[in-house]
Amino acid sequence: MIRQDFHVHTTFSDGKNTMEEMVLSAIDKNMECIGFSDHSYTAFEPSYCMRKDQYQEYLAEGKRLREKYAGKIRILLGFEQDYYSDPDPARFDYVIGSVHFLRAGDEYVEIDWEPRILKDACEKYFGGDMYALTECYYETVSGIVEKTSCDLIGHFDLISKFLEKEALFDPENPRYIRAWKKALDRLLPYNIPFEINTGAISRGYRTTPYPAPAMIDYIKKRGGRLILSSDAHAASTIMYRFEDFEYLL
Repeated sequence: MIRQDFHVHTTFSDGKNTMEEMVLSAIDKNMECIGFSDHSYTAFEPSYCMRKDQYQEYLAEGKRLREKYAGKIRILLGFEQDYYSDPDPARFDYVIGSVHFLRAGDEYVEIDWEPRILKDACEKYFGGDMYALTECYYETVSGIVEKTSCDLIGHFDLISKFLEKEALFDPENPRYIRAWKKALDRLLPYNIPFEINTGAISRGYRTTPYPAPAMIDYIKKRGGRLILSSDAHAASTIMYRFEDFEYLL
């Protein structure tokens, strides 16, 4: 059984529970290791992320808990860096590189907030062509390692978050498939693990994890690595349904 989870959010960013509450939940679940990965600062959208002046407090609290619960669980202090945020990763144990926004014109378009935002951006910036928007997304994702020097690649196909609720595009469209394959072909040589992320399941958006099965197969066949992550925003969803999706590894 997998007993580690490296994609975990707390009240330092957009999580519902404190860091210590998450640690206690992890101990209760008999976990070996928990890795905190609160969102790094993005100047144009500060509502969901840590402020830069919180970084030292975040690290100090993590180190306090590391000492307090030594012998019970291993604690790592990472963060999730968006493509468009610019913190200093050297002070953290690891970095998850993720794309939550698209740069379109002078606007940063939120990928995973609600379908309407994507529809509006599609009409405003991509001439109503949703596949042009997805191509832009995967082109951005393809540069995530170069931009963030990340240790894990977060929710590779986040753009597909709403497809089970609303058919924004057809994931079998050849343009869409070419776009994600091109991105994977650029990322795979770095030999950095891709998340199999169950976060959208725990929040009721999906019934399957990121990335899609065809992407997982593509990664495996080309020697890529995978890791399970819960993207937990609450103590109750740490290691969410890992037992159901371990077979994907």
